[in-house]
Amino acid sequence: MPKPFTPKVITANALLEGDVIYQTTDGWTRDLVQAEVLTDEADADLRLIEASAQTAHVVGVYLADVTVESGVPHPVHFREDFRATGPSNYAHGKQETAAPRT
Repeated sequence: MPKPFTPKVITANALLEGDVIYQTTDGWTRDLVQAEVLTDEADADLRLIEASAQTAHVVGVYLADVTVESGVPHPVHFREDFRATGPSNYAHGKQETAAPRT
């Protein structure tokens, strides 16, 4: 029996900058909070195909599992949490402006 579909977001890397980005209803964002959460498997598959076709802007497009708490998506897996917060060697980029996570 297949596993039930769980909420997901579409993520990739920006082709020129390399930043982690997330698909929204009308484009891309670097902030996971603004990402469109997909709850329908067929819709997610279609959106993934559309996002993957944007080869002039993105690379490495895939669906990432999230949980939604108070309307805000949170990564399920460590890898996605790491990608959402940025490099961990010192505070720069996203880490300079982001509030501490609990």
